[in-house]
Amino acid sequence: MSTTVLIADDHPLFRDAIKSAICDHIGDGVAANQMIEAHDFSSAMAALKDHDEVDLLLLDLNMPGTSGLSALVSVRASYPSVPVVIVSASDDHLTVHRAIELGASGFISKSASTEQIRQAVNSVLAGDIALPNDLPPAGEEDEEVADLIARIKTLTPQQARVLGMLAEGLLNKQIAYELGVSEATIKAHVSAVLQKLDVDSRTQAVIRLSKIGADILRDSNDRSDEALS
Repeated sequence: MSTTVLIADDHPLFRDAIKSAICDHIGDGVAANQMIEAHDFSSAMAALKDHDEVDLLLLDLNMPGTSGLSALVSVRASYPSVPVVIVSASDDHLTVHRAIELGASGFISKSASTEQIRQAVNSVLAGDIALPNDLPPAGEEDEEVADLIARIKTLTPQQARVLGMLAEGLLNKQIAYELGVSEATIKAHVSAVLQKLDVDSRTQAVIRLSKIGADILRDSNDRSDEALS
């Protein structure tokens, strides 16, 4: 039995590193042609749509087209049967716990060793949750973020998909086309999403959603600054 893995990351060198780490080490083996690559969030979603045989998605949190954990919300809503492992340099314990709360099946730090990557991938494919070694308890969460995550978890799958598409900047008629429903149905979904998130407009909803990625983006920028100093 073969395994198909989608690697979504905007850095080709890292995609190559991931392929090298897991190729021929999953089940009966993963051939190079069973590795699908995506360089941004739009191409990742397109790949999921075009390849229903994907067994695992390795998703970078910071790619063109998305920011932070909003990408995870979109993917889990649209493709709930596909296990998602977050792969990120932003590996603080709060980010890891938030990802798991929002439906990720695992988390791999970009500083992980080849063997750790292999073990995490095999663990998720076996149906387990893969977490970094020595992960501390979640601790006290920011109240606003905790409230937002709780509200997001009350959304129906279709409402979560609509929210994810709003975050991508799609108009109601574009969302209706993608989901194969009427524009009136999408308007009803948007109204329900706004009510559940306790906001007055789609712009406010997108801003609220971006907050679960704000710490990640800030952390990534700090690391970039350190690397340049």
